[in-house]
Amino acid sequence: MTITDTLNRPLRDLRISVTDRCNFRCVYCMPKEIFGPDYAYLPRAQVLTFEEITRLARIFTYHGVKKIRLTGGEPLVRKDLHLLIAQLSQISNLDLTLTTNGALLARNAQALKDAGLNRVSVSLDSLDNEVFKAMNDVDFPVEKVLEGMEAAQEVGLEPIKVNMVVKRGVNESSILPMAHYFREKGYILRFIEYMDVGHTNGWRTDDVVSLKEIVDTISAELPLEPLDPNYKGEVAERWKYKDGSGEIGIISSVTQPFCSTCNRARLSAEGKLYTCLFAIKGHDLKTLVRSEATDEEISNEIARIWGKRTDRYSELRSENTIDLPKVEMSHIGG
Repeated sequence: MTITDTLNRPLRDLRISVTDRCNFRCVYCMPKEIFGPDYAYLPRAQVLTFEEITRLARIFTYHGVKKIRLTGGEPLVRKDLHLLIAQLSQISNLDLTLTTNGALLARNAQALKDAGLNRVSVSLDSLDNEVFKAMNDVDFPVEKVLEGMEAAQEVGLEPIKVNMVVKRGVNESSILPMAHYFREKGYILRFIEYMDVGHTNGWRTDDVVSLKEIVDTISAELPLEPLDPNYKGEVAERWKYKDGSGEIGIISSVTQPFCSTCNRARLSAEGKLYTCLFAIKGHDLKTLVRSEATDEEISNEIARIWGKRTDRYSELRSENTIDLPKVEMSHIGG
């Protein structure tokens, strides 16, 4: 049964965080000064099991979800993730994808593909090792991430998408090198405007490199022209190279919000449902799952939550909203 929210937006896309842990300390997501050695992560008993995740995923598909993206934290630090993918892949007519920082991708690519994963998106913010290491803050080299992408391509986890968060004064000089490199590789590069997710990354509007700036920078050397969306509610605005050599995407949540077509829900590792990336609180589904609630009762609760959804944070963003105690991106995925 298709459900819609108060603004008539359907539920089509579910992002499932399988862990709140990560092996990177990216400055825009999990800064080391906050997420240090003493940071209290979720105890294992509070994290949804693979069976609980699969049960919820199946119930979400009853309401029109067609695509599930596994996120984190870093999803590949969750032990035996391929077993979850094998369970989820048994759900019919489901597009199953994963977003990763690529650090563990090379060693896991074949198992992920064999389990039924369709494709991957890899986060990479620069090809320059000094810049990249400054952003991931754990001294991890670009070459290892590229090896992961190559392994994913070899086993057929395609098309590979590369996500680059652009932060002014840090990595905007990498925009053109990234465009050139991934155009040659045939991967789809997606630029992401630096966002005020959570309240630990010190976000400022001055740090945002806008969609227009990104397009102008690339078009100066590699002329671009706009493309139509692949489907209604697509997150990235698409642009193709005029010479036919591929495309890029730009996720412009700050300068050109797309709240009006947002059809995404997020399920955190401990089983809370969030109806917006910038949400202040989530809705507890784990308690229902671990009680004697039936699938119908859980389904009705999901429909109730989505039916009351009013979220349009990016359209309302202002100096008054920036400091709201929003949930961290590392907790519910991007």
